Amino acid sequence: MAAESSVAFRYAKSLIDLAKEKGLTEEIYADMEFFRRTLAQNRQLLLMFKNPIVRKEKKYAVLKAIFANRVNPMTMAIFEIITRKHREGIIDAIADEFVRLYNELKGIQRAQVITTVPLTDELRRQFTNIVAKSTGMTVQLEEKVDPRLIGGYILQIGDKQIDASIRHQLNEIRLEFMH
Repeated sequence: MAAESSVAFRYAKSLIDLAKEKGLTEEIYADMEFFRRTLAQNRQLLLMFKNPIVRKEKKYAVLKAIFANRVNPMTMAIFEIITRKHREGIIDAIADEFVRLYNELKGIQRAQVITTVPLTDELRRQFTNIVAKSTGMTVQLEEKVDPRLIGGYILQIGDKQIDASIRHQLNEIRLEFMH
């Protein structure tokens, strides 16, 4: 997995450098976000890219059919290079890494908060302030609702996680009683 992420990083880094050089950073970023949303909404598409039995020509034909009229020609050229080099199995990781590098470039910290009910404007502001103070960056907050938490929240900032959910607290108590 580490090898896959370092390869994805190299492709994404080359792509962001090229996008900056051509003045297309914002457009390519929008394309990568669109690509990621498309994969997130269509698991079969992602599985097809990861399937070694499906020929690279077929994978590129699918990419072209779906994205050619919707993304920048440079993005399509990158997709073509990725498939030609047999890296379509990590195309999702390349897109994720590109978005991470873009956010780093722009000083944006993505954070995710999971709660049992949708956030109020006041809570949204509080979570955004917590992340902004701890990172010193502009915050892009993603919100998810998971009633299984019972109450409280889980806040993820990069690779750090604060689990203040009641479910987590109950598990901690259960573990204490078991020992």
